[in-house]
Amino acid sequence: MKNISNTNIKKYFFLENAIVDGGLRKKGIVKTSDNKNPLVSIVTIVKNGQQFLEQTIQSVIHQTYDNLEFIIVDGGSNDSTLDIINKYNHAIDYWSSAPDDGISDAFNKGVSLSSGQYINFQGADDYLYNNSVISMMMQGINPKQDMLICGRIQRVEKSGSKIQWITPSVFNKYSLLFRMSLPHQALFTNQTFFYQYGLFDKHIKLSMDYELLLRAYKTFPKVVMKDLIVSCWREGGIGTNRTLEIFDEYNLIKHKNKVAPSFLLFMIHHYILLKYNIKSMLYKKNN
Repeated sequence: MKNISNTNIKKYFFLENAIVDGGLRKKGIVKTSDNKNPLVSIVTIVKNGQQFLEQTIQSVIHQTYDNLEFIIVDGGSNDSTLDIINKYNHAIDYWSSAPDDGISDAFNKGVSLSSGQYINFQGADDYLYNNSVISMMMQGINPKQDMLICGRIQRVEKSGSKIQWITPSVFNKYSLLFRMSLPHQALFTNQTFFYQYGLFDKHIKLSMDYELLLRAYKTFPKVVMKDLIVSCWREGGIGTNRTLEIFDEYNLIKHKNKVAPSFLLFMIHHYILLKYNIKSMLYKKNN
């Protein structure tokens, strides 16, 4: 993908403002795609993620897929996050630590640092479902045609021992009018998608992945759906107890990208709020 140029995306191998960095690239080891196996970049962004980061790292570096690149973007942690990263320096292609402007900025750094034809994001609380899931997701994929490949995720409680729910195995772009139906932990995005639609909007604080997909809504590419659980998404995170705020941001994003007539978006927004309020009342009644 190095022959593609776009002024909105600067391709480089190292983070220019990194306070510290490391990994295989620092030793001159750089991975590329081949005819049999497209290079897949797994990007993890983290800040003070010492509690679960090691499980995330192990779930990535133990994958059986033959052509995998692992990038970690740290936002300037002051706990033991960097100690954990350094422990696996030999298995991480590149990692950096530097202050950032939030999640969108960190995502953008990850995209810019990635050399893979496909990019997947795993948070510092997430972990890949099993060691062969990337191999299974890449089976039968044509990088010249398949822009978005998506599997399923399962939401798990903090300990990881209890499954709360699992995302559907089918996708229709109209579902994006109601929810984020292509979760980034299970989504493998071809680099050409970013060249065509741009990077994450740094003004979006909670739903930057959703906004990027809606930016492409009117010319939405074909999605290759696979009935495989890709990742476990641990409860918690930036959206905890902010559901209504997220719904409001969703609504603004939909209007901004003009994905449907305003009156229809108004009805959808209030339907979502009504559904949420009913579920909340029933939950309180039963607990």
